Amino acid sequence: MTLSIIVPVLNEAQALPLLLERLLPLLRHGCEVIIADGGSDDDSADIAQCAGFTLVRSARGRARQMNAGAARASFDTLLFLHADTQLPDGAAVLVEQALSGSHCWGRFDVCIAGRAFMLRVVGRMMNLRSRLSGIATGDQAMFVSRAAFDAVGGFPDQPLMEDVELSKRLRKFSRPACVKRCVTTSGRRWETRGVWRTILLMWRLRWGYWRGVPASQLAEAYR
Repeated sequence: MTLSIIVPVLNEAQALPLLLERLLPLLRHGCEVIIADGGSDDDSADIAQCAGFTLVRSARGRARQMNAGAARASFDTLLFLHADTQLPDGAAVLVEQALSGSHCWGRFDVCIAGRAFMLRVVGRMMNLRSRLSGIATGDQAMFVSRAAFDAVGGFPDQPLMEDVELSKRLRKFSRPACVKRCVTTSGRRWETRGVWRTILLMWRLRWGYWRGVPASQLAEAYR
């Protein structure tokens, strides 16, 4: 299987060198890595290009950046990776196995790195919630066949909950495949804002989205 990995970035010059170093083995084994820059005013774009990765520039907004990366992708399977998330070893093979049956999309389990014990609990709860609901989040490194991605029109052009909305649309084709090997995502957002405060905020945002509050209004509360 050929795999296109799409990474939306915005002013990630500090984190990019380590991320790109971790992605180099996948690049060398035939995967395509696309850095979708949303108008960084630091050295993010230059770092990606100098390292030999494909660079796509787009309008700012994670959904827009990921759609721009997908439009540039050469292969039939797309994986969307946040800049602060690390794939496990053998990720391409794990994705291939996950999509070898009736599934057209899926996600990884996630572990949240950080000092606070509650971050491990949060990660487990996220994974349990995904299993029960069939909804994945961007932190779980969502992957999807190009055919299914195109059939639902890609990510919706909204500033928040684009991953939740894409999951809802893809769920009409199949439930997500679950790769139990964890991706590891940074807990910096949780630790900076406070773990419990962030938990409550995220549940409040999801509850608002379920009730029909516009994503633009929720994005203001998130910021």
